[in-house]
Amino acid sequence: MTLIQDTLPQTRHLATAIPGPASTALHREREAHVTSGFGVALPVFINRAGGGILEDVDGNRIIDLAAGIAVTSVGASNPHVQTRVAAQMGRFTHTCFMVTEYDSFTQVAAWLNTHVPGDFDKRTALFTTGAEAVENAVKIARAATGRERVLVFDDAYHGRSLLTLAMTAKENPYKLTFGPFPGEVFRAPTATRLWARGAEATATSELKAVEALLDENGPETFAAMVIEPIQGEGGFLVPAPGFLAGLRELATRHGIVLVMDEIQTGLGRTGTLFASEHDGVAGDLTLTAKALAGGLPLSAVTGRADIMNSVHKGGLGGTYAGNPVACAAALGVFEAFEDGTLLGNANTIESTAREILEPLVAETSVVAEFRGRGAMLALEFTDKATLAPLPALAAEVAAACHGQGVLVLVCGTDGNVIRLLPPLVIGQELLRDGLRVLRGAITAANNARQDASNTAALASA
Repeated sequence: MTLIQDTLPQTRHLATAIPGPASTALHREREAHVTSGFGVALPVFINRAGGGILEDVDGNRIIDLAAGIAVTSVGASNPHVQTRVAAQMGRFTHTCFMVTEYDSFTQVAAWLNTHVPGDFDKRTALFTTGAEAVENAVKIARAATGRERVLVFDDAYHGRSLLTLAMTAKENPYKLTFGPFPGEVFRAPTATRLWARGAEATATSELKAVEALLDENGPETFAAMVIEPIQGEGGFLVPAPGFLAGLRELATRHGIVLVMDEIQTGLGRTGTLFASEHDGVAGDLTLTAKALAGGLPLSAVTGRADIMNSVHKGGLGGTYAGNPVACAAALGVFEAFEDGTLLGNANTIESTAREILEPLVAETSVVAEFRGRGAMLALEFTDKATLAPLPALAAEVAAACHGQGVLVLVCGTDGNVIRLLPPLVIGQELLRDGLRVLRGAITAANNARQDASNTAALASA
């Protein structure tokens, strides 16, 4: 089998403007047939992808710093995944695990039970999407505790279904016009934002606020406390030291199921298999999806056996839950992590990005913070004098990168963060090329803003 990653040049190349004529024509066709409710970050149509490159139908080779929103962490054409999937496709595509069984489901569950943080006996349930995993975690926690309420946090993102939208913080575009949402969801502060106080003080003060919210509403009424160990859509917000450990203590004290949403952070993204390892904290339940099956839809809830087994027989499932082709892909992903190279790559990506981008915090008036772990990194744009968010500048920088053949994504509750999620297989020279383009776009936007400010000051003098 000829592998795409062996034939696709790992260099940036602009054959046309981006988007090119072929992509533009296909996008017009899309508009005639696909609901406008689907957005798009960069309107190009991809023909091939592998390593750190996306090749579009016009022949442009675009540096991929998005990895399908942290899905193709092992690459979009990983040979381990391709081989496993091809073999499974030759046998069968589906039977429904609730009707007749297949061993790959069990093998995926066994791997997760072994590798998910937590020194306790575990069980796993497989589903299809991240939102499914979140909703099933809530169901499991309610079954185990006999309680109803769910505690989530500022800047959280947990999915697009109605319950997970209630749990998600950002209004536009996720929640706008879609209410009302399910009740019994409470929101607490997090120790993650740009603060004037020190990290330790922030963790301490925000934990007090979480405890006050629990006390006010009755901690004995809460089934689950759900948090991302690094908040993704909220802006790649890293918790202050001690915050996750403090939540672990609160959850244990009050008999609340602590759910670690590792849907975006898991499977090597932060330089460890799971981001919660950085804080030495294990959830009672841990959620995975996105990178779990290398581009095929698969999600999982893994947790304490007594909690997972508290659900009545038949209470969990789904027609496509743990589809055999997706399970085969996941087994390929696990193989790709076996020699430790990908985890090492994640940490090298962080070192390279810090070298090139972190100086912008001191060099510009708009980059307030460079943050993240491993290959989950972000720059937040604010007016440094006021910390007022600059979403238009973030969008301007992203557009400039796209025009030069570098795919970056905007995120953040205020839309003022550029996030970096390169595949863990990206080559160093390609990564450096993409980061230099990003650095140049930020510098140009900063200089233009300063020039405009100086011009305005002279005009008013």
